Amino acid sequence: MKSVTEYVTLTVPKRRMMVNITPKVEEVVRQSGIQEGLVLVNAMHITASVFINDDEPGLHADYEKWLEKLAPEKPHAQYAHNGYEDNADAHMKRQIMGREVVVAITGGKLDFGPWEQIFYGEFDGMRPKRYLIKAIGE
Repeated sequence: MKSVTEYVTLTVPKRRMMVNITPKVEEVVRQSGIQEGLVLVNAMHITASVFINDDEPGLHADYEKWLEKLAPEKPHAQYAHNGYEDNADAHMKRQIMGREVVVAITGGKLDFGPWEQIFYGEFDGMRPKRYLIKAIGE
């Protein structure tokens, strides 16, 4: 069995943003040479998420509104955590959206359903953060 690991660092220009990372994951899988297996993609920060959904701007805007209703950023004083930082909402948004995804590799490619793409969701951005891509298989 073969295993390939890559850490990717990115800095998003806004506090909250959803970035389609599918092309990078596909590149790592292609370069790995793995034909049959699994790829794990996970956020390496507790204020970021990795999830699968449609790459549609309206849906992303709906996520932003929904997450803000569930865990509003302001007022910062509403959160006990914010005595040290101002990102308690980002921790909660990450919990809702999830930490990681696992996708099957079949025939050397990501085995997606229709419209599925992998996203990095940033909820406390504007600084370097990492995500992990680990492909395992034969």
